Amino acid sequence: MQDLNQWFEKGLSRYAYIHSMEVNQDKLLDIYNQFHLDQPERQALHLLQPKKLRALILTADWCGDAMVNLPVFMRIADEALIETRYFIRDNHLDLMDQYLTNGTSRAIPIIVVIDQEGHEVTTWGPRAPELEELVTERKSKLPDKEAPEYKESFKVFAQEMSSLYTQDPTSWDWIKNDILKTLQKTI
Repeated sequence: MQDLNQWFEKGLSRYAYIHSMEVNQDKLLDIYNQFHLDQPERQALHLLQPKKLRALILTADWCGDAMVNLPVFMRIADEALIETRYFIRDNHLDLMDQYLTNGTSRAIPIIVVIDQEGHEVTTWGPRAPELEELVTERKSKLPDKEAPEYKESFKVFAQEMSSLYTQDPTSWDWIKNDILKTLQKTI
């Protein structure tokens, strides 16, 4: 495995990533601008500031999960002073393949939190458990992938999930709570 510090140096800054987005930029920014942490959550995250943690984030602008998870993480990173670097999944498969979901899936986003020495501290992604359950349940109702109606059914599913992700703050809270729980283990 390549040194995570070396990887970190190769990534895009948050602003470079956002400005490079061709899909979902407006939705990501809408969530970022609407989502806020409460005072106790911000105070808890302030305890992480002295650790000078950093994060490598595997993502892609077309990904609905990234669209909703990343703005929540960005707010969390702001409070914890976690410096971030972004990696477009398909351009960095050698990094992505070190963080496969269930050992097989290149699901994104994946957030890899590292310390100053480049050691992995924790990872998070691609979804909070409540969202994983919801997505799995809704996907189970789709027709077989080989069925002629699959493509249209999947398109409707993706639109419904995108609406949920952008308009239902409950999903943001699920994400926030799961990321905070993961980060609390590092204190």
